[in-house]
Amino acid sequence: MQVFATTQTAAATDADTVVVGLFEGEQPPGDTPGELGKLVESGEAKGSFKALALTHADGKRWLTVGLGAREDLTPERARVAAAVVRERATELASSRLCWQAPIAPDGNEQQAAEIVEALVEGTILADYRFDLHKSAPTGKDNTPKHLDQLLVAVAGDGPLSGEQAEKAAARAGTVAEAVNRARDLQNRPGNDLTPTALADYALALGGEIEGLRVEVEGRAGIEGLGMGAFAAVAQGSDQQPALIVLRYESPDAKGPLLGFVGKAVTFDSGGISLKPGPKMAEMKFDMSGGAAVVEAVAAIARLQLPVKLVAVVGATENLPSGGAIKPGDIVTAQNGKTIEINNTDAEGRLVLADCLCHAVALGAERIVDLATLTGAVIVALGSTYSGLMCNDEDLVEHIIAAGAHTGEIVWRLPLHEEYDELVKGKYGDLDNAPEARKAGTIIGASFLSNFVGETPWAHLDIAGSAWDLGRAYVGKGASGYGVRLLVELARSYCA
Repeated sequence: MQVFATTQTAAATDADTVVVGLFEGEQPPGDTPGELGKLVESGEAKGSFKALALTHADGKRWLTVGLGAREDLTPERARVAAAVVRERATELASSRLCWQAPIAPDGNEQQAAEIVEALVEGTILADYRFDLHKSAPTGKDNTPKHLDQLLVAVAGDGPLSGEQAEKAAARAGTVAEAVNRARDLQNRPGNDLTPTALADYALALGGEIEGLRVEVEGRAGIEGLGMGAFAAVAQGSDQQPALIVLRYESPDAKGPLLGFVGKAVTFDSGGISLKPGPKMAEMKFDMSGGAAVVEAVAAIARLQLPVKLVAVVGATENLPSGGAIKPGDIVTAQNGKTIEINNTDAEGRLVLADCLCHAVALGAERIVDLATLTGAVIVALGSTYSGLMCNDEDLVEHIIAAGAHTGEIVWRLPLHEEYDELVKGKYGDLDNAPEARKAGTIIGASFLSNFVGETPWAHLDIAGSAWDLGRAYVGKGASGYGVRLLVELARSYCA
């Protein structure tokens, strides 16, 4: 989808459909056709949130959408409204859509830019479809399934100049497209997106994007680095595992060396501790943290943000076989910690343990890991929030602010030394799955804390948010959760 911002009036653009947001208790803007006022007077067009109405004037469709009270308009509500509009626009066979940005002339410049970004994000994310493995349609329905062009019209006398609006729209377009590419990775089945396929995809990004370097190690390299926990998970599969390292450093880099770490178990059967059959097909999504990290780094590099970062993604399958790890086995992580394997389905923390060690070894000064780690986080928080556990207050503040800005909101759960006691092993240093089954999400983070030393670190358990998020702009299937949050987190260190 092509994305542009303009200071032209919406009526002057070549869009076939113009969108006007209505606030409760307010009339349509003065530079819109009189037909819109008539729709409001008749009660057909309303300012109540997400209400839609349609008319025709000046050779265009004019679509109104309710935005609720003006003081309640947030970027997240703008994303939702944009998604609702996109759905109706494609039903109307629109190809070129223009939003008349609902920005007050005396508004704040930053808030205005955020609304422009939100309208672009909501439209692009809602326009996503995964059709890679579907046959080409043979029917006569030629209705467009996607928008070709999105314009955001801002008033020339408003708080944003045309150039500022264009930059905001372009930035949002880059990030939203990265989210959709992460969704493509997530939605691909395990026989298509193997660990090697994910590694090849990352290597291709490194060849395509200026300033992005990508290195990959296979099974021998992983073992050679002393990553006994990661290697143990991978030994049950004939597929080669992949340790993927992405590096980006702007010449104008500011702030600490950021470290992003992603779990990328491309299919998780549970290993010998086999998962129940129902919904096991969804375990192709167990690489969602890795997908988010890969695409966030790619977006940061494309945007040329003045930061420096290193990302580590551990990609493997977790399968039962004659060579698979067994309950009761003891393995040794890169930092020398020994781990009792009491449940082979608690494999993500084994992969992350070595990846976190590697990020520390590569010099990361602030580390954030993303993983679909525990079902317990879904019980606790549903799909609304991801679970955040962190050992550093400043990093917590950055992450919470980034989540609030992007709508990828997080809820902090505690870390406490009493939880550390629960992950101590009987025969080794640590137990990957304590039998007490207390505080499952926190226990996962307590286990991981043993592999970061004193480095400021945050763990995001995204098991409830990575797919079937249910928001208007993502709906069912992969959500790409974490891409926008990580990009915004990186931006927060540019100041």
